[in-house]
Amino acid sequence: MIRFPVLALVFSLLPAPAIAQAADGILITQRVTSGGAPITVRTQIEATRTRTEMAGPNGVVNVTIFDGGKQVLYIVDPAGKTYMEMTKADVDRLSTQMQGSMAQIQAQLEKMPPAQRAQMEAMMKGVQFTRTGSDTVGRWTCDKYDLTQGGQKIGEVCSVNPATLGFGATDFDVMRQMGAFYSAMAPLMPGQLTGVSGIDQRGSSDFPVKTVMMVPGGGTVTTEVVEAGRQTFPDSLFAVPAGFTKQDIMGAMGGRGTAAER
Repeated sequence: MIRFPVLALVFSLLPAPAIAQAADGILITQRVTSGGAPITVRTQIEATRTRTEMAGPNGVVNVTIFDGGKQVLYIVDPAGKTYMEMTKADVDRLSTQMQGSMAQIQAQLEKMPPAQRAQMEAMMKGVQFTRTGSDTVGRWTCDKYDLTQGGQKIGEVCSVNPATLGFGATDFDVMRQMGAFYSAMAPLMPGQLTGVSGIDQRGSSDFPVKTVMMVPGGGTVTTEVVEAGRQTFPDSLFAVPAGFTKQDIMGAMGGRGTAAER
């Protein structure tokens, strides 16, 4: 299965301190820990495009580029020199497939005992936010919330108002576009894109400086901002490198497809 920079909630977009306003790009560096060696996530954001690079101790393991103008998502494997391209048409096809799966799940729910059906329906509900106070993360004082789903706590988030950091709501418009781009592929997970676009179902435009998500089987995944600021990026940063081999994304998700040279 293809890993998205939500990859989900792992790719929370976090705030940055106000630096020079002359640069038109934003760089955010995050550290993701889950018990082993930490993973570094670097996100470069411009008005209509964004690039996220996830690197482990041995180097880059995943690069994702979203072009809001073209409405195209690229998943790049630098080590293998390959890439996959997801268009809006691909998203629509996947959404149709998921709608069919959702209808099957709904039919199965109707056959379950009432107690079990209620439990499953609770799991499919969106995430709820409950304010629990404030905290300090790095040099930021943030508002802390518990995240619950179906009555069970699934994580915590501490967020700040981007205005206090020198950023406006429009600085992250492209992230909202990306969230909308692939939200159609997650009809069974309403509200699960929290952190990707910086907007949650409260209608808030705050950005988390720290997110802690519980994982099945125990343990947590913690995402925390470690560096942020404004920069100007070259166009090449948002392009698939020349010579990389294109792989079929529908084939990767469905077990078929061909490869073509870019």
